[in-house]
Amino acid sequence: MTDLFPPFEPGDEPKPRRFKPVPFRILLPNFVTLLSLGSGFTAMRMAAEERFETAVGFILLAAILDGLDGRIARLLKGTSRFGAELDSLADFLSFGVAPAFILYQFGLKDLKSFGWLVAMLFAIAAALRLARFNVMIDDPTRPEWKKNFFVGMPAPAGAIVALLPVYLFLLGTMRPMGAGGLEALYVLFVAFMMVSRIPTYAGKTLGSRVPREWVIPLFGGVVFIAGLLATYTLEMLAIISVAYLALIPFGVQNYRKRERDDRRVAAQTTATPHS
Repeated sequence: MTDLFPPFEPGDEPKPRRFKPVPFRILLPNFVTLLSLGSGFTAMRMAAEERFETAVGFILLAAILDGLDGRIARLLKGTSRFGAELDSLADFLSFGVAPAFILYQFGLKDLKSFGWLVAMLFAIAAALRLARFNVMIDDPTRPEWKKNFFVGMPAPAGAIVALLPVYLFLLGTMRPMGAGGLEALYVLFVAFMMVSRIPTYAGKTLGSRVPREWVIPLFGGVVFIAGLLATYTLEMLAIISVAYLALIPFGVQNYRKRERDDRRVAAQTTATPHS
């Protein structure tokens, strides 16, 4: 009976479990990710109200914040598995669901059910693209040079490029009858590029080492481009989208050349007899 009713003293109450505090350097990148998610969600509201220029601005803001959160995490050494998963979920909404909804509200809804299907396929393509990226990033056998390329079009770039018809319309380009069908084909093309295995240039190692004499001109160029983007947002987004699409063949060519160099080095290593 003593085992069933052990003696109890007033001071023997179990102490409540205290959670370990989380460093602010880990929280800050996640705050930036949540701001990106909020920007994407707000873009959907702007599209529902047919305020497409503001919706485009929020997608651009989400892309900028998405580019910052990872860099802030690496700079502060605040990377975490939770942050990586949160970033993927935020990217799916901001660069998959939100652009698809904007495109549907803008013109795809004229195609009724087919337009909705196109928008849904774009969102699904973004989800598949992000899932594949999460799997491939943990590949330990991946050569170092491949980190400078994406497999397929990344989701943020896909969102910016897919909205090209919206930029052109807001800049005053006439939207003729039947334009919805062409826009649907274009959106499907971007969706295909996201899920394809076509390599696109990432530029992750670009500027990792900058010559001292180029520092001041680089700062000036970045400020100049940022000023153009802030002043002529739609024009710059249209130019960036067209330029990005035009550079894809050059990225593929560079990737294939590096692959051939890898195979050549591997063949020479295999053919060389060991001493």
